[in-house]
Amino acid sequence: MAFDYKKEYKEFYLPAKKPSIVTVPAMNFVAVRGAGDPNEEGGAYQQALELLYGLSYTIKMSKKGSHQIEGYFDYVVPPLEGFWWQEGLAGVDYAYKADFQWISCIRLPDFVTPDDFAWAQAEAARKKKRDFSAVELLTLEEGLCVQCLHLGSYDDEPATVDAMHAFAAGQGYELDFSDERRHHEIYLSDPRRTASEKLKTVVRHPVRRA
Repeated sequence: MAFDYKKEYKEFYLPAKKPSIVTVPAMNFVAVRGAGDPNEEGGAYQQALELLYGLSYTIKMSKKGSHQIEGYFDYVVPPLEGFWWQEGLAGVDYAYKADFQWISCIRLPDFVTPDDFAWAQAEAARKKKRDFSAVELLTLEEGLCVQCLHLGSYDDEPATVDAMHAFAAGQGYELDFSDERRHHEIYLSDPRRTASEKLKTVVRHPVRRA
């Protein structure tokens, strides 16, 4: 059976609907950086997703080709994630989506080396006849965070965020946003196939001891 990160690491991908404190270790991602409204039809964000999934599945399906990755094991491609920010703000303001800056990403298994990643970039470009140079291999260690499962529209996340912040403060933590620590979302539902009120999203914010 294919290794499923969501099931094996439930504390990171399937948290409760009530806020909790979690320590997130270093993880590797395939990532694309960009800016602008993620809802723009054919915009930078949607193009980034095509690159992310194209490269992620190139690595997953490498088992069927001539490039054999050392330590490879079969796995389910993890869910899409995103780090979001706007200049001059701690967190994000959903009313000004055009001002978003983002890093869109998908987790990679630890067996993927920089050389394997470079091969996947070249292979994806060859097969799909497009430029994959904007895709990068990114390692992030989020560390101490408050998180919660948000159920519903992305635009309704502020209520969940407020609950997270109140919980963190009550537990003796304060927010710790920086250029390295961002508003983080993990998308457990496909918005193309799921009603907005049923969307499941992990929302995570960086904290530190007050």
